[in-house]
Amino acid sequence: QRLRYVELKHGRIAQLAFLGQIVTRAGIHLPGNIDLACNSFDSFPDGLAAISGPDAIPQAGLGQIVLFVGLLELFVMKDVTGEAEFPGDFRNGALDFGWDTFSEETKLRKRAIELNN
Repeated sequence: QRLRYVELKHGRIAQLAFLGQIVTRAGIHLPGNIDLACNSFDSFPDGLAAISGPDAIPQAGLGQIVLFVGLLELFVMKDVTGEAEFPGDFRNGALDFGWDTFSEETKLRKRAIELNN
């Protein structure tokens, strides 16, 4: 069960990372400034250049990102309530985008699609 849980979590992270690459390389960035020095989000490079290189995000900013991800890992992205139907079910009784309305066959098919991607 633990290996399946970790596999699903890493797969979801990889999908989000890929989507982030596609969106930022298409030129879509958050509006406004990233810091108090009035640096805009689009003033930093895309990809690995954003964390290393002359125009990279400052180390304090990178530390904030790592801290935020760690807090999500420890407190949010887990089965808090113990009501999970399967490994990787992080709804915790709060989020339900119609999952409970699907038949068992549809649920198994959707979970298989996620594993295969």
